[in-house]
Amino acid sequence: MTSGTIRVLITDDQMMVRQGFTVLLNAEPGIEVVGQAVDGLDAIAKVAELTPDVVLMDIRMPGLGGIEATRRITEPPGATVKVLVLTTFDLDEYVYEALRAGASGFLLKDASAAELAQAVRVVADGDALLAPNITKRLIAEFSRMTGAPRAPLKSRVGDLTERETEVLSLIAQGLSNAEIAGRLVVAEQTVKTHVSRILVKLGLRDRTQAAVFAYETGLVRPTGY
Repeated sequence: MTSGTIRVLITDDQMMVRQGFTVLLNAEPGIEVVGQAVDGLDAIAKVAELTPDVVLMDIRMPGLGGIEATRRITEPPGATVKVLVLTTFDLDEYVYEALRAGASGFLLKDASAAELAQAVRVVADGDALLAPNITKRLIAEFSRMTGAPRAPLKSRVGDLTERETEVLSLIAQGLSNAEIAGRLVVAEQTVKTHVSRILVKLGLRDRTQAAVFAYETGLVRPTGY
């Protein structure tokens, strides 16, 4: 998504959180809150009804939680809605599970209005909302929970060319397209093409999923933690 108004659905079991985020986002140009959901099941129903571009999703909610709701919202073929997970702690193991379930990034609940709006815009544009330091800390820490690289995933790396594999490893390290272009001494548009091909070949939704994939297959090893 590159133009038009970004439609947002806010999902949280706390009314004050929903209302607060609604006020903040509706005050931002180009962003409109089209609905609120009180739990995961409500979010799934509202996504079908309102077709938002971005869902702000709390992780811990009574009934169906944010992780399973994220999975059900993002896994259908052709699903385009992006999920931005809301959390209290940036190294919450549930955040990692949400990323594996299909979330495009996460945001702390105490984020400022500017940070909230920027996060929504970044995710709506199809980019991963993971700063380099967060990418390394979060994915490296919790990839250890998955044990040895999973064979079915690891075999899929073989579908990539040598350059695509190199780009994937740099994505997993938190580099932007511009930074990857500088590292490889190629045009940024070339990097964008590589990224698109990587996502198609591996059947991944976005850069966040690519980063998780790279760690889980052992292509990139957690170091320094």
